[in-house]
Amino acid sequence: MKQLWAPWRMDYIQGESPAEGCVFCLGDKAAEDASRLVLARGATACVLMNRFPYSNGHLLIAPYRHTADLADLNEAEVLEMHDLLRRSQQILAARVGAQGFNIGMNLGQIAGAGVTEHLHLHIVPRWSGDTNFMPVFAEVRVIPQHLEATYELLRTAFAGRES
Repeated sequence: MKQLWAPWRMDYIQGESPAEGCVFCLGDKAAEDASRLVLARGATACVLMNRFPYSNGHLLIAPYRHTADLADLNEAEVLEMHDLLRRSQQILAARVGAQGFNIGMNLGQIAGAGVTEHLHLHIVPRWSGDTNFMPVFAEVRVIPQHLEATYELLRTAFAGRES
């Protein structure tokens, strides 16, 4: 019998959360970007990796301003979030070979939001055949690359503005 190891998932399983504060409220602590998996900072919004991804390269795009209301975003925030979304899609296609994407928001607990108090976009890369029997029979998702290795791969792309 073979084992499937995913030790970083234990934090999620045990329900551990950051010490305090909102995961999306970054402040000006750029020195913590690597530990928080921040890939890019814009003027009003940022891109970071999902610590509990649905697939390899699952990214989150959030405004800096702490809000759960989509109507509360100003034009600059909306435009920058969508620009970061477009850039993220280009980088994921180039760097991890994504063949498709699921893109969206879960607004509110009823809609499935894991963090209800700070809205954020999800961009989930997809590949032909990326869904197999594991989620159905074992309720397990197989992520083929370690989170930190994916971070390094994508960080260099975001830093160089390459796609």
